[in-house]
Amino acid sequence: MSTDDESFHPLGSEWEGELEEMLDDTEYDTDLGLEMAKDAMRVTKGELSEAEFHEKYHDDVMAEFGEDQRPTQEAYEQAKAVEDGTFSRMLDKFDGDGEDGRRDMMKKMGVGGAAFVGLSAWSASEDPDPEASVSTAQEDAEQRDIQWGMTLDLEQCDGCLSCVTACANENQLDSGVNWMYVLDYEDGGADTSRNRLIRPCQHCTDAPCEKVCPTTARHTRESDGLVLTDYDVCIGCRYCQVACPYGVNYFQWEEPEVPETAIADHMGVEPGEEGDHMMSQGRWVDSRAPRGVMSKCTMCPTRQDGNMGEGSIGTTACQDACPPGAIQFGNVHDDLSDASKYADNPSRGRALWNINPPSASELEEELDGVDDDLESVLEATDLDEDELAFMLAIDITAEEMGARPDNGEQSQIADREDDVSDALGALEDHGLDLDSPDVLVPLGLADEPDDDGEFDGPDEDDAQNLLENEVGSPESNFKLLEDIGTNPNITYLGNEPGPRAEQVDGPVAYEDVNYQGHHGEEVDIVDDRKEVLDEYTVGLTGRSL
Repeated sequence: MSTDDESFHPLGSEWEGELEEMLDDTEYDTDLGLEMAKDAMRVTKGELSEAEFHEKYHDDVMAEFGEDQRPTQEAYEQAKAVEDGTFSRMLDKFDGDGEDGRRDMMKKMGVGGAAFVGLSAWSASEDPDPEASVSTAQEDAEQRDIQWGMTLDLEQCDGCLSCVTACANENQLDSGVNWMYVLDYEDGGADTSRNRLIRPCQHCTDAPCEKVCPTTARHTRESDGLVLTDYDVCIGCRYCQVACPYGVNYFQWEEPEVPETAIADHMGVEPGEEGDHMMSQGRWVDSRAPRGVMSKCTMCPTRQDGNMGEGSIGTTACQDACPPGAIQFGNVHDDLSDASKYADNPSRGRALWNINPPSASELEEELDGVDDDLESVLEATDLDEDELAFMLAIDITAEEMGARPDNGEQSQIADREDDVSDALGALEDHGLDLDSPDVLVPLGLADEPDDDGEFDGPDEDDAQNLLENEVGSPESNFKLLEDIGTNPNITYLGNEPGPRAEQVDGPVAYEDVNYQGHHGEEVDIVDDRKEVLDEYTVGLTGRSL
């Protein structure tokens, strides 16, 4: 948390001041937006009930927006009941000349959510208050079968920006709108080591941005816990941007570079057909936003709904594009998902990304006519003792190799486990006894049989130590701003930013990276929307962190 007592916002008074200036340029009440954001964070901390929050601002929201559909404890059922009618009623208030007229009425200003924010805001602080009240959102989430989320291994991230470009390409984002952002930082003081942070939307279980939205445009899906924005309902008030503790929201200031009619065509389908990267569960919540609307990381809901084929469920564009496997996506309520498996044993997860076992067919061909003892097998194949020990350690530390989630989601970890199992199976079919002391003891995975000849079999501790010695174990396991009660669904592995963290240039500069645009052209990416807009925006490049 920020140590700046004059600011309610975790990102500090400078960030809050810039947001205030931006709200001043809209047609909406600046003070109302700031006060609602402040109290929304008090709700997540358990200092204010959702019913009190709703009552406190109900009259002001009605006066400012004409209705109050905020999904809080008292209003939640009402909001669900009228959700389908919200869009038409909002059009009655804001639309005199149809959709274009409604959007043209709004003040337009610089795109927020820029990358340069105070990293010290995300440093470790006091533990969450165990006496804090549990919100309705949190109670609902505990009953939900699916909660999409991520495990991000910061020590494995190499800063290549593949995730950023993949997200921009799939969602057809304008230059400077980075739903996924990667930054490098130094922590100051005696520790001048280089660290890295990956920053998507946290898809909080108890999201302050949702609490301040007057139209239910910003909403949490009951089916899978994704925090999304209905572009057809959003009125561009930007209150969600002020209330977000993580600074991940972007405002679409101008007409998008890719027209709406071309989004589906970019994916090679007709609008509304399977593969359309816009509509999910009847709402336009995916791909780039239209003019005058807020957007952010969506965790690819059209994929999760199977709109892009069953093979896309449980995948995201950023995860698919990450070479070192630093991004693990999945149902965090399922122990068998990639996100859960990796978080449960990061060293094992890293090992699976660092090994490329030979195929079973390759081994069968190489071992034809070869003796079945360890020395003969190693001489006849490309395997050495270290690689075989690595493969066996992966197998020994698994509760069930190749086990997959039961909701149809893909699992890259299970795929890699199957590759290891197939290779080990080929060795066993050849006659190599992988459970024997003749194999396990020389590989350092078991103790010698005792004086009575009793053999205890593989030692899981030895296997785990081998993995950790090879690929390391993360410094820490944390969630950003966990103490304020938003319950983010991103787990980080690695160094947590400290109070003196300061952003520095990464190994790959944003301006040096291109992605393939809609018409096949190379499109530059930048790390600050201000670089492509003349209007003022949140986060000045090069500012002090």
